[in-house]
Amino acid sequence: MAYKAPEGKGYADVAAHFRTLIKAGELAPGDALPSVAEIRTQFGVASKTVSRALGVLKSEGLVASRGALGTVVEKSPIVITGADRLTRMEKNGLRYAPGETSSGHRVMRRAIHDPEVCTALDLEPGDEAVIRIRVFRQDDKPTSVGVSVYPPHTTAAVPELSDDVRMVKQFDKLYTERTGHEVVKGQRTAHSRQASQDELAALEIDAPPHSAVAVLVTTVTFHDADHPLAYWEDVYAPGSRVPIGE
Repeated sequence: MAYKAPEGKGYADVAAHFRTLIKAGELAPGDALPSVAEIRTQFGVASKTVSRALGVLKSEGLVASRGALGTVVEKSPIVITGADRLTRMEKNGLRYAPGETSSGHRVMRRAIHDPEVCTALDLEPGDEAVIRIRVFRQDDKPTSVGVSVYPPHTTAAVPELSDDVRMVKQFDKLYTERTGHEVVKGQRTAHSRQASQDELAALEIDAPPHSAVAVLVTTVTFHDADHPLAYWEDVYAPGSRVPIGE
């Protein structure tokens, strides 16, 4: 494992370095961070700076002190968004973090009536689009439901999106390879709302009928120079820790 990072940084930079490794799956739950002395040497900082950085990571629930083991990554520390998953795959090729899997993969073609999705994808209510759904799991426990919606001009360029099989290549890379157009990720937003019954079932939440269960939802739209290409939504199980912005 390479822990080398630029020297002369402050505590926030040290914390950000290890947060990125954890988020990318390069530091797995149970892995030990370097010792305080090693971090001091790598970053050229004082012991107090290292302690402050580790304190930040502990407050975020990412790491914990484990006596003789030192500082280790907590089990299932964070749940990343679909957009962050693309970034991770670009950096290290890892589709899943250690202990992470997915299930319940479904692909369907449906008429779209949700106003937010129609606006994001420049669709008229009732226009058809391809919807892909999957449930992400950490140590076999559901953590989030990922929904991606693709309008016709996207699936025309990447017809694999319509196939009821798992994608083995990133949609944005395929689109760029075939059209020559760069795919740009839009602004990610987050909000809370009441979970649907389908979402409760997918997240394996046992709640009384018609009860209100609040969930965190993040959304992002992908574009090229001419069109919106995809709308992604992630719905997180209550209690999840989700990194929202860098």
